[in-house]
Amino acid sequence: MDDSAYANLQGFRARHRQAATAGASSMDREVARMAGFAPIITIRTRRPDMDRRDVVRMLSSSTLGLAWSARANPGAALSAMPRNAGLPAYVRATAGRWDPQLYAGLLGAANAFKEGDQSVGLAAASDAQRALARKHLAATTLREIDSHPLLADGLYAKLQASLDRPAQDACAAWTLGELKRFLLRQNEGAIKQVTPGLSSDVIGCVVKLMTNAELTAVAAKIFNPLPGTHIGARGYLSARIQPNSPTDDAEDIRWQVFDAWSYAVGDLLIGTNPVSSEPAQVHAVEVTLRDLQASFGLGEVVPYCVLAHIDVQAQVERDWPGSTALWFQSIAGSDAANATFDVTTERLLAYADTRKGRYGLYFETGQGADVTNGHAQGMDMVLHESRKYGLARLLAQRVAVARGGAPWVHLNDVAGFIGPEVFRTRDQLVRCCLEDLVMGKLHGLCIGLDVCSTLHMDVSLDDLDWCLDAVLPAHPAYLMALPTKIDPMLGYLTTGFQDHVRLRAKFDRRVDDRMAKFFRELGVLDAANQPTRHFGDPLRVYLQYRRRHGDTRPEADIRAEGTRQMAAVRGRGVFLATGHGPRPFDLEPGLASEIRRIYDDGKRSIWAEFDGAFRMAMAGARFIATRSADRTDYVLHPTTGEALSDAAVASVQALRAGHSATIDVQIVISDGLNALAIMDRQQLDPFLRLLRGGLVEAGYRVAPAELIVTSGRVRAGYRIGELLFGGVSGRRTILHVIGERPGTGHHTFSVYMTCLPGEQWARTGKVDHDVTRVVAGIANTALAPELAAAETVRILRILSVEAPAQGGSVHILRITAPQSKRTNPRA
Repeated sequence: MDDSAYANLQGFRARHRQAATAGASSMDREVARMAGFAPIITIRTRRPDMDRRDVVRMLSSSTLGLAWSARANPGAALSAMPRNAGLPAYVRATAGRWDPQLYAGLLGAANAFKEGDQSVGLAAASDAQRALARKHLAATTLREIDSHPLLADGLYAKLQASLDRPAQDACAAWTLGELKRFLLRQNEGAIKQVTPGLSSDVIGCVVKLMTNAELTAVAAKIFNPLPGTHIGARGYLSARIQPNSPTDDAEDIRWQVFDAWSYAVGDLLIGTNPVSSEPAQVHAVEVTLRDLQASFGLGEVVPYCVLAHIDVQAQVERDWPGSTALWFQSIAGSDAANATFDVTTERLLAYADTRKGRYGLYFETGQGADVTNGHAQGMDMVLHESRKYGLARLLAQRVAVARGGAPWVHLNDVAGFIGPEVFRTRDQLVRCCLEDLVMGKLHGLCIGLDVCSTLHMDVSLDDLDWCLDAVLPAHPAYLMALPTKIDPMLGYLTTGFQDHVRLRAKFDRRVDDRMAKFFRELGVLDAANQPTRHFGDPLRVYLQYRRRHGDTRPEADIRAEGTRQMAAVRGRGVFLATGHGPRPFDLEPGLASEIRRIYDDGKRSIWAEFDGAFRMAMAGARFIATRSADRTDYVLHPTTGEALSDAAVASVQALRAGHSATIDVQIVISDGLNALAIMDRQQLDPFLRLLRGGLVEAGYRVAPAELIVTSGRVRAGYRIGELLFGGVSGRRTILHVIGERPGTGHHTFSVYMTCLPGEQWARTGKVDHDVTRVVAGIANTALAPELAAAETVRILRILSVEAPAQGGSVHILRITAPQSKRTNPRA
């Protein structure tokens, strides 16, 4: 930061510093009275045996025990405190000492309400409590925020060390309220003088103070385009094509790309979530994507990416040099949370140092993943998310050094993928998107959005349109792009091709100029970038693809071939859009009706429960339950479906006493989020029959009866394994068959495979997703049960001979399900 910029910033601070006035205001006293001096205590217990004394004891030792003893005289502390006191002063005056737990609670209370914060005791219980927290947060200096980290792990230390020290020092004495006013009043150039010195915690705190309108105003003035492009620039809206296939089928993937380009969509990235993360299979998908890029001469225009774990992508590049383009990784905001993704900061930095070509790194994040994976660590979702952006900024800095120029690095904020345990409503989804856009832009990132929801949230297909209209004025760099709003593999709601067409027209946005030229060459856009008669005709794109491969057959023959391929793709349950309704951005009426039908079926799948006929058919199995009180409790509070009921614990313990030492494999079946998939005997029965046969043939000793869990989530299987196999000699396996992915148009289940030594199963509560693999998307209309059974046995045989990694954990390349957007298995 130069001297003139420093002087300007200090002048701004002097002009807008609020005068300090001793004594507590009437608002202080009224807010304290309304808050009862416990502004962030939220208690929900399912234990009927807890009496008032138990609750008081819990409060006194909880992470958010807010000055419980101060209730007797709450005005005393306030009366001795300046009205403009920052949070640290407020904490000391309230608690009589420095109380990091109270401080964390107040920072969380300043957030707009979200269920994820509430689940870890970091949400305000009233508007009065939120007002109190925000009032004192606004008076807190940036130096105080940086001097009181909620979590000081290795990642935090690296983030702080990466800051521009002169820029940080220039603003250190500002309050967060002053920083907010600066961001609202200054232009982009002045803001970018400051941002290199703003820590992730400061950025995360300042957005807590802003209204949605203020967040939009700040985001709309900051742009961080990718180098040499207009992606992320003012007036542009780009798209990441997500051509997912339930079976990694090359034609499924290829035709979704043809489909996107026929609607003039797809200028940022062709990014596929693989079903299998085996290196050879990832390479096969990479080859499909590279062929599309090369066939149309787009190597320097749009990259491709297979969203497997970064270790797998690196291995693919080693084994098949030049086969990868952009590298992907999901990232978290702490060392512990990143361990869930089987990555460390050091390993990510090492990868960043190797990215010397045109395309660097691509990240996905999303509020709530840390909380739902058990790594809240006393920090609210907004601050966790901001630290993720800090890590992305750090890695971008390293890529810039490696390639000697501006880095091609961008981040996709997957807002809404996890479910109602994080937040439930469309208003919360918009708030999350706006917070994340501002945080990402203040970190200097090119940031896009996956404005999405799950079928168990209170966000409908129509609500997503409302959300998109609410966030577009904040100028996200890009959005996701699928043939419809439903992902055929992941089964969540997101942005369709026609949404891009509508939003570009309504908000006067356009695609990157280089791809606009390509779309004109395809003939889907005219000279004025308006739709032509070929708009929405993927066969037109296929024709030109074949011509570029030297195919000289008559156009009619090529179109007929393409029509047959499209029918086969649709037959595998993958959506393809063609044409449009009355307006270019309207979905073709027949497809629109089908999407509504699938959406309704997804809702039924989520709320379905095991019926009497299924229970009778599975009479030889042992039924157990989790701690979920009912289906509503299970859907809204996922952790209740991860813990076994007392009766279930006793049942598994009895099973252990009977035969745990004589079996290698226990099959567990849960309803998950799609009981209809499990109750379909035409797909479950052949899978179980062939699975058992394959296991026996391979020499495994399989428990004679399945354990069937009602209201069961993935982690319930881990708890069963701990009870059944903990301390038993040798490697033992839980195969957890669970209903998943409602809303794909298929009734699919998955099988989670966890094969560990008995001593590792004995580490109660420690077995988790990082040591598990999964075969996903099993259904008669997707991955055939017969093939899935064989694949399960094949993978288990590999797992059975893997040695524990250093520290006793088992190193798994990656789960077979998509690594992106699987930060938290939703079942």
